[in-house]
Amino acid sequence: MVRGDEPQIDRIEGFGEVCQCDLLDLEGLKRVCEGIDTVVHLAAEPSIHSTWEQVLPNNIVGSYNLFSAAKAEGCRRVVFASSVNAVNAFGQEAQVRSDDPVNPTNLYGVSKCFGEALCRFFANREGISAIALRIGAFQSLQEVHAPNNRIPWPVVITPRDLHQLVVRCIDDERLQFAIFQGMSNNRHNKYDISDARELIGYKPVDDVYAEQGE
Repeated sequence: MVRGDEPQIDRIEGFGEVCQCDLLDLEGLKRVCEGIDTVVHLAAEPSIHSTWEQVLPNNIVGSYNLFSAAKAEGCRRVVFASSVNAVNAFGQEAQVRSDDPVNPTNLYGVSKCFGEALCRFFANREGISAIALRIGAFQSLQEVHAPNNRIPWPVVITPRDLHQLVVRCIDDERLQFAIFQGMSNNRHNKYDISDARELIGYKPVDDVYAEQGE
């Protein structure tokens, strides 16, 4: 699903049907969700510098609308793109587990905490399975190792590892609710991924440190 104003929409047309809608259009979202098994919800205001006025429409109202539409149309599951920003206020030395309390440092992170709460509410009270993925820094190995790249390595997830994680969340037939943390197989991961390995068989292949011979 796209809004219609995104650049290079033609790049995704070969992967399936592309439909147009907006997260604020609840009735339109219901039409989009008709006959759908699993919704992968990636849309959001993405900036960590976002104001309340910026996160409110898409990250708060829009997320609620999407879950409501999926429930109304009998979708089996929603996979929600949360973020490590929901828990990024813990100290640099602590490894964060998926069952640690939310602890954001910005309103973008606050909005992702709300999305995780929606996952739990709809899973426990509305009967639709929901999995939240706290996605780290989405970077290719080439981008990670670029000279001017300042993204901390312990929070990186590469495209093929994130793809695998999302697919495993779609294919799982047992879980009603879960929160998993999206990291690659980095030896110094800031966010623990052991439950994703155990519960859905996640096997990330990339280690940004190994690529540098460390």
